[in-house]
Amino acid sequence: MEAIKIAVCDDEKNIRSYICSLVRKQGVECEVTEYATAEDYLLARAECDLLFLDVELKGPDSSMDGMEMAKRIRGMEDIKQPVIIFVTGYEKYVYDAFDVGAFQYLLKPVDEGRFAEIFQRAAQQAGQGKRALMIQYGNTGKTIPLSDIYYMESQNHKIAVHMKDGVLEYYAKMSDLEEELQGQFCRVHKGYLVNLSYVDEYNKTEVTLTNGDKLLISKYKYEDFVKAYLRFMK
Repeated sequence: MEAIKIAVCDDEKNIRSYICSLVRKQGVECEVTEYATAEDYLLARAECDLLFLDVELKGPDSSMDGMEMAKRIRGMEDIKQPVIIFVTGYEKYVYDAFDVGAFQYLLKPVDEGRFAEIFQRAAQQAGQGKRALMIQYGNTGKTIPLSDIYYMESQNHKIAVHMKDGVLEYYAKMSDLEEELQGQFCRVHKGYLVNLSYVDEYNKTEVTLTNGDKLLISKYKYEDFVKAYLRFMK
């Protein structure tokens, strides 16, 4: 996988330096860029995969806080949308953070253990955006980022791709997709191939995805699913 592009936006230089040092401890190939203000980031038209963003951005050269900056980013359809992790000294901002699609938040002072846990999951999600499924249906070719797919369902000779923005059907073999997407997707039933990123919870008979869909787990697939899921979450 190519290097993950990471941006750290915080008006306090010591905090920026600390987060950058924690990033480099994680053993993930990445490029890290620092920004002191929201204006610096937006002016640079920065396109990153993962953004650590201070909620309380302030200073003589800045009139925009991190929450306003995140809203601006989410409203810009022509740029790559990063995975956002808010860094804040106040828990009161937590619910606002999720309103702008933040992945998680870190409280200052940043705990190294919690940072490592959140970073690994965020980096996985950011890295997913670089992988895509190429499909052909009718006379049309389409590229679907794997991060847009919740699961795939076998329907006779067709595959129904259940995505964030709807369902698309095309002719393919589930066994071919299972082999192509192994590591990130897992076959939980002869009819379902699940994106492990979107597993919310599971038991011996079904898996619940983060969008609320519940899918059957075959008793013959359960053990392999659990092993694949635990490997994926490491």
